[in-house]
Amino acid sequence: MAKKAVAYDEKAIQTLDPLAHIRLRTGMYIGRIGDGSNPNDGIYVLLKEVVDNAIDEFIMGEGKRIEIKHEANTVSVRDYGRGIPLGKVVDCVSKMHTGGKYNDDVFQFSVGLNGVGTKAVNALSEQFQVCSWREGKYKRAAFSRGEKVRVNSGSDASASSGTFIEFTPDPEIFGEYHWVNEFIHKRLRYYVYLNAGLTLVYNGKVHRAKNGLADLLHEELGETTSLYPVAHHADKRIEIAFTHTNNYGETYFSFVNGQYTNDGGTHQSAFREGLLKGINEFAKKSFQPPDVRDGIVGAIAVKVQDPVFESQTKNKLGSTDVRQWVVPAVKQATVLWLHKNPQVAEKLIAKIQQNEKLRKELNAVKKQARERAKRTAIRIPKLLDCKHHLGDKHKRAEESTMFIAEGDSAGGTMVPARDVDTQAIFTIRGKPLNCYGLKRDAIYKNEELYNIMRALGIEDDIDGLRYNRVVIATDADVDGMHIRNLLLTYFLRYFEDLITRGHVYILETPLFRVRNKKETMYCYSEDARDKAIEMLSGKTEVTRFKGLGEIDSKEFKKFLADPRRVVPVQIRDLSEASKALDFYMGKNTPARKEFIVENLITDV
Repeated sequence: MAKKAVAYDEKAIQTLDPLAHIRLRTGMYIGRIGDGSNPNDGIYVLLKEVVDNAIDEFIMGEGKRIEIKHEANTVSVRDYGRGIPLGKVVDCVSKMHTGGKYNDDVFQFSVGLNGVGTKAVNALSEQFQVCSWREGKYKRAAFSRGEKVRVNSGSDASASSGTFIEFTPDPEIFGEYHWVNEFIHKRLRYYVYLNAGLTLVYNGKVHRAKNGLADLLHEELGETTSLYPVAHHADKRIEIAFTHTNNYGETYFSFVNGQYTNDGGTHQSAFREGLLKGINEFAKKSFQPPDVRDGIVGAIAVKVQDPVFESQTKNKLGSTDVRQWVVPAVKQATVLWLHKNPQVAEKLIAKIQQNEKLRKELNAVKKQARERAKRTAIRIPKLLDCKHHLGDKHKRAEESTMFIAEGDSAGGTMVPARDVDTQAIFTIRGKPLNCYGLKRDAIYKNEELYNIMRALGIEDDIDGLRYNRVVIATDADVDGMHIRNLLLTYFLRYFEDLITRGHVYILETPLFRVRNKKETMYCYSEDARDKAIEMLSGKTEVTRFKGLGEIDSKEFKKFLADPRRVVPVQIRDLSEASKALDFYMGKNTPARKEFIVENLITDV
């Protein structure tokens, strides 16, 4: 029966209160919602919005200490800045496009310029409280889901000026969520790297940094992986740091007004350009960009008035006017640093010359690989493509995904379950090559790894990536875990920035299905299976999935659509990733064997 058409008349036109709109269209304001298992999930965006305001006070020279506390699901932030003007406390957290950041005389370099930040936190919180202290007086207001509950004011001569905000993200919006302390600590460390003299205290732990972005790179790389001491320059509007390692690819940490732009943007592009020009001017050479940049780890932070970001979550800077001053600033700082450090400059030039030699040697291998691929097939073998890619200007580009499936059986299960518009499937045969310790020519000589690279569009440059997400989908057994590790080794070894930019994921698939006549539960561990059997009291049927190919396509569709089961691969810091690869995938067989013996689980 045809669905009855709804009349399109005056009654169909609705006007939403702005805060109600935030609750209805949450993703427009904070990006992904998530459950707290990803550092980009919404609850961390809420915290960032509040801390950003406190940081803005510090940037303006007001308040050197910020205290953050977390207990259960509630988080609070106390700064010691100027405090919100008391007559505007309620408006600043509840009325859209209200704030002091439109006034350039008050806030010159701020991230939160749209007057939405704390309003979104208020609207999306089960409980929200704000208090401002100024000149011995205070005003306090409490809200629930954006609705004002109470307001009071008075005198408090003992309190220091500043602002306090406490909030509990609303489970009606975020469902079951949890805070991960390590994500918060890492975000706070970024703040102190960018703000010399700032003290951040999180649940009693103090964060400070003396050397800005140089400290960031030292922490990320450790003491042994840099080929030369970190180059560092800072002035009022720009700060840069860089060094080279023996790793492949490029890795950058970029920031705008204290905001971590993990997708880079125009400032990061200008940094790369300025660095190239500076090195070439110093060396009186015309080195090619890939030779200068391969193996580089760099960081840039800029202060921009009225920055333009490409999304509400501010992950990528779009301001085009930054290039005209960032490029010459980086070039000049690079030339000056190289002149001041001639011995280090020699090491840098030697690294670039080595890159140049390897690139020329690799060109012949690339040519052979491309000719072999043309003879094999016009299309990329084992790739079932989707209709839209990241490179296409399509409204669903951010959803574009390539699943790397283990074998034809798993791929066959996933094909009917996928979204043909956004999800591509690439199937591999057997176990990929362990490429740890191998040179880059290995991935051109190995047909399987070369075809993965071709399918992703990153043969020449990672900027050619055709999919926003690369999801490793292997069986939940020992062989599947090994294949997963081999693929992660491949990405970490040659395309590290795919992971640092947040493009690589793991698909978690169930080990067991427990069901009775009324209910079905999917379990990802033996403990979860036992609990499910207990919950579904009575007669139950337990199925052990030996591989993805054994899961019905209709069931599989549930896992593909569940964001909790597509887990991002995250690197705590680059030095730890390097150590882990060396231990698990390197040639330290006795140490690894001893580890396995000591950690072997026998009581099963």
